[in-house]
Amino acid sequence: MTTLLLLGFLLAAPPSGLWDAALDADGRRVEFRMELKLSGAQASGAILDGERRIWSTSGSFAGRRLELVWDYFDSRLEAEWDGRALRGVYQRRTRAGVTRRAFSAEPFQPKPDNGDQAPAQAAGAWRIQTNATRGVRVMNGYFAQSGAAVNGTIQRLDGDFGSLAGRIEGQKLRLSHFDGIRATLIEAELQPDGTLKGVIDGKTGFTAARVEKAAELGLPEPPDPSRYVSVKNPLEPVRFRAVDLDGKPVSAEDPQFRGKPVLLTIMGSWCPNCHDEAELLVELHRKYGAGGLAVVALGFEYTGESERDRNQLRAFARRHGVEYPILYAGTTEEGEVVRVLPQLANFGGFPTTIFLDREHRVRSVHAGFAGPANTREHAKLREEYDKLVRELTASR
Repeated sequence: MTTLLLLGFLLAAPPSGLWDAALDADGRRVEFRMELKLSGAQASGAILDGERRIWSTSGSFAGRRLELVWDYFDSRLEAEWDGRALRGVYQRRTRAGVTRRAFSAEPFQPKPDNGDQAPAQAAGAWRIQTNATRGVRVMNGYFAQSGAAVNGTIQRLDGDFGSLAGRIEGQKLRLSHFDGIRATLIEAELQPDGTLKGVIDGKTGFTAARVEKAAELGLPEPPDPSRYVSVKNPLEPVRFRAVDLDGKPVSAEDPQFRGKPVLLTIMGSWCPNCHDEAELLVELHRKYGAGGLAVVALGFEYTGESERDRNQLRAFARRHGVEYPILYAGTTEEGEVVRVLPQLANFGGFPTTIFLDREHRVRSVHAGFAGPANTREHAKLREEYDKLVRELTASR
């Protein structure tokens, strides 16, 4: 028996519990936390997004090899255990093809504090302006702090960044986030004038000021997500055509939608904020479906391979217990959304949610979604959606 095989037999399995993990994202170390559960050859793993756990849909451990699969992300983790650490690759199908990122993890160890040195303070609400050349450049950040530990999120027009976590050492702030799709790293430094300057994902520079100081420093307010997207003619009914997950044509004129108020969402299984929104849409459908509300999702996927893309939408539906129709509408190529919904003006990203009355005229359009990581805005958005749906189902 070779030394390598003998080692495989002698090594104890990696322990169940919390792990400190990291991905290499184009040379940037993006740290996050995981939970592993192993029982014999069975394994399951969860990526921690704040207090939420994003569990794998299948997994195994044999010899020294761990494999975990998240079918709804079209992703998998393959790693080997050397007795101290797991090392391997996390891969996921993206618009550019299969992306592979080096992965490592060690059993969780609490980080020491800063001793007697009082950390700088990053807690509070921040107005952030980036130097991006495309898309919306202004957004808000919300951070809490305990000692040197900092957590929070950034709210962009198309949704929040998920739960960012990290530390501030001296004047330097480092926050990261991974949710199975996005691998985000924010590096910034507090300036003598109280502003923050930094970079997102190693390429997008930004300046941030506390919200109460933003106006005097010339930082504009972010766009209003309830006003950003509009329709060309608000008197004209919104029409769409797509296919269901069995490939059958479906249109807005079909009996299942006729004469009903419709909550129409533009989404994709690859979109983290769409996963967040689905949980609310499932609730609204169960609460108001009997009162006439129709909910429908138009899914835009990466590959253009019809069966593969529809399988991803099926996995999305399984994850969230979706009972309303999800339609396969097209790919994420530029112009596809407007091709399916030519009435839209200034489409701003996924998800975008359209509230239609019984004649399918637009009552409201909301760009993006504030998920649970943005506690305050998420609560406000839940109330707003519920109020709009109540009004739509009550009107005759």
